[in-house]
Amino acid sequence: MRIGLHMTTFDVPGGNAGIRQAVKDVAQYTDGNGFATLSVMDHFFQIGVNGAPERNMLEGYSVLNYLAAVTERIQLLTMVTGVIYRHPGILAKQVTTLDVLSGGRAMLGIGAAWNEQESRGLGIPFPPLAERFEQLEETLQIVLQMWSGEVKPYTGKHYQLAQTLNNPMPLTQPHPPLLIGGGGEKKTLRMVAQYADACNLFLFAGMEAVQHKLDVLKQHCDALGRDFDEIMLTATAGANPATQSASEIIEMCRQAAALGFDEVMLMLPNEYDMRALEVIGKEVVPAAAGF
Repeated sequence: MRIGLHMTTFDVPGGNAGIRQAVKDVAQYTDGNGFATLSVMDHFFQIGVNGAPERNMLEGYSVLNYLAAVTERIQLLTMVTGVIYRHPGILAKQVTTLDVLSGGRAMLGIGAAWNEQESRGLGIPFPPLAERFEQLEETLQIVLQMWSGEVKPYTGKHYQLAQTLNNPMPLTQPHPPLLIGGGGEKKTLRMVAQYADACNLFLFAGMEAVQHKLDVLKQHCDALGRDFDEIMLTATAGANPATQSASEIIEMCRQAAALGFDEVMLMLPNEYDMRALEVIGKEVVPAAAGF
């Protein structure tokens, strides 16, 4: 099993001038200590589970490009891109750029978006959920067409592209892995089965609920003729080395591995606490590698 770190905050000791170095320190520690992925949120306001909207939040793809410059091996992604925030053609170029400049370490994490407050706040159209899912499916189709090298028009209900030209192409072949986040049983998991290389579910729901989501995903795969085993199963989970022992965190990962998960992406209360990060790097990462 792989272990990733999901970064959710940008409030650091020393104030805003210290953000650059603090982010670099976390990135280089994870890069050098066996973490598989380093992800950031795709939000413009901080979200409620982490604090007030006014707390610091950096733009996700700008952060990932910086992380690409200060790391060498770790895979980089947003968890997850809100489909309404960027035109699909631009999104494909952004992820392609990240892949080229990172030496082939980009993933595209994407979802239907949910944060109406930040969308309204910044003037981003926030259509009804059904429409956002239509936009998500068209975006998946457009990105995959651009990454296929096939240059032709795309005509959808929401997006029309005259020429899906994308040079340079990504270094990762056949394309950067495409991860869809969310556990919606009718639409999200069906799109995972149809388009994605990976899914992401929340372990917070409990192992029984997560097992049910995997069963639904397998049903979609069967209906579409997709091999369920082709899909990388990832899960997001919280961990707090200040209140949990390493063995407790390891046991949570072991249970996830028993369900078939390939990776757990951990969120820490304070990712800039290097002592907590070292517990994950020195104890959890090597233990999970044996699952």
